[in-house]
Amino acid sequence: MNPRGLLEFLRLQRLAVQASVSGVGVPQAAVVGFAVTDQFEIVFDTVESTRKAQNLRHDPKIALVIGGLVAGDERTVQYEGHADEPSGAELQRLKEIYFSVFPDGRERQSWPGLIYVRAKPTWIRYSDFNQAPPGIVEFDRDQLRSSD
Repeated sequence: MNPRGLLEFLRLQRLAVQASVSGVGVPQAAVVGFAVTDQFEIVFDTVESTRKAQNLRHDPKIALVIGGLVAGDERTVQYEGHADEPSGAELQRLKEIYFSVFPDGRERQSWPGLIYVRAKPTWIRYSDFNQAPPGIVEFDRDQLRSSD
């Protein structure tokens, strides 16, 4: 597995389990629909009143688990990074990428309190248990950046 193959795998997926921690240390997890950029940024929408939004505003550390939802396909990605809420031209760029995966997202823009969250990776582990021995490859921020 190399960064290009990792990106291809991520783009085959539509859902991730997102995890964060509250200001008092309580874990939270939720399923989110996401899109991914060429720089391995994950983008998803949510409402600002959700626990995930409140948690990430307090502490931007984020983790996601992607894959493993198809019976017989035991490939997953563990993704750790930092989240933010982009604005301006950067937000527009990310929204277009998100809408290319979720065209119905344009309709949600009118929802009160809708925000867009971007995660930038610090570490990614790809695991493929479809093979023996399993294929496990880790990527750090520098390896992902050098794949641009």
